Amino acid sequence: MGKIAVGATVVCTAALCAAAVLVVRHRMKSNGKWGRAVAILKEFGEKCETPDWKLRQVADAMDVEMHAGLASEGGSKLKMLISYVDNLPSGDEAGLFYALDLGGTNFRVLRVHLGGKEKGVINQEFEEVSIPPHLMIGSSEGLFDFIASALAKFVNSEPEEFHPPPGRQRELGFTFSFPVRQTSIASGTLIKWTKGFNIEDVVGEDVVGELTKSMQKIGLDMRVSALVNDTIGTLAGGRFYNQDVIAAVILGTGTNAAYVERANAIPKWHGPLPKSGDMVINMEWGNFRSSHLPLTEYDVSLDAESLNPGEQIFEKLISGMYLGDIVRRALLKMAEEADFFGDTVPPKLRVPFILRTPDMSAMHHDTSPDLKVVGNKLKDILEISNTSLKMRKIVVELCDIVATRGARLSAAGILGILKKTGRDTVKAGEKQKAVIALDGGLFEHYTKFRACLESTLNELLGEEAAKTIVIEHSNDGSGIGAALLAASHSQYLGVDEN
Repeated sequence: MGKIAVGATVVCTAALCAAAVLVVRHRMKSNGKWGRAVAILKEFGEKCETPDWKLRQVADAMDVEMHAGLASEGGSKLKMLISYVDNLPSGDEAGLFYALDLGGTNFRVLRVHLGGKEKGVINQEFEEVSIPPHLMIGSSEGLFDFIASALAKFVNSEPEEFHPPPGRQRELGFTFSFPVRQTSIASGTLIKWTKGFNIEDVVGEDVVGELTKSMQKIGLDMRVSALVNDTIGTLAGGRFYNQDVIAAVILGTGTNAAYVERANAIPKWHGPLPKSGDMVINMEWGNFRSSHLPLTEYDVSLDAESLNPGEQIFEKLISGMYLGDIVRRALLKMAEEADFFGDTVPPKLRVPFILRTPDMSAMHHDTSPDLKVVGNKLKDILEISNTSLKMRKIVVELCDIVATRGARLSAAGILGILKKTGRDTVKAGEKQKAVIALDGGLFEHYTKFRACLESTLNELLGEEAAKTIVIEHSNDGSGIGAALLAASHSQYLGVDEN
């Protein structure tokens, strides 16, 4: 009996010892795992670093690529497309103009009443229309007939005092946010469809011609006087209110920039020089790439798995479509290599684009003491519960690394435009002021991104030059901007004054 008791005690003690060893090992292991997670974070932060000297290299590379893209077609990753917009709004435009904004599964029709210098935009009305899915993959006639009939219905609600006199056409600005090879201010052939559209018989055709045919068919007497994209619309909208606007940048789901260039500084332009001496260039800057861009393994894998590998590298670093997914990829590595969320990798963490940039922004801006928003987002989106405060802090840190890099690179891109146009330094005796019009959900809603972009640009310009450059939020360029361009390129300009 005594022997059994002793034996039992020994066994029990051995079991306790084994348990104690396991606890110690687990602690060492979890500390080791935690150390690995911190190391992944640290390495990512270092790879994403954007010191001023690196940003200056990026700006110089942007300047070089801009020159190359203006010199010849295909001379650069930057397309530097000639927009044929040589008259930006002066602020004097008056009258009633229409706009059509087609860039996704919905389109908008707008009516804008302009009152010239004194009154600006007196009134605007718009209607949004959903495109039935079958028309997005049907025929050219089907799509444009549908758009023309919605436009006609909208025109029918025009107040009587605005009806044009007999023989005078209504005029329309057409924002078409798909890749187009522009052939004049009011014509351009579709290069390819994106965003879920696939209508074979429009590719290679003039989209203005297709819309005009459909309008004529139903007796809608309306002339498309400008075909533009949303970035050029933003530039026009900004210029209407402020004549110092020289460039526009969209930072939203995607990103792009457009700016005013001297027509005689465009070697690939072979037409007669415009009277204004200016030409708006659509940079398509999302496609910029340079060896100076700070790419990480997460950016490389995101690009490789994307629909357009090797393309739009700048966009994949700075735009709203991608920022959240870069954070997800870093978290996935922590989960795989450091058991960051426990012994198993949360399945949702493997789903591309499940973590959207608005959710990343909400986590980044979380000021609650226990980072409650971060905890809720991880639970609701990734189905990860019971996260500790120190885990949540690492998530916020990841958001900060990704947003800061994106914002600072955006500022470097803007510096590149200022360099190309000679506005990055103050010239003795010159009173200069340049305004950059910015729009897009990322810029508008992601406060820390916006603040970082603005402070970085000031830092890069230096105190004196920074006083001459202003960033302004220009809202709804793709709508009002198109109507303003219809006005500044009206066939009746000069006729009404006589």
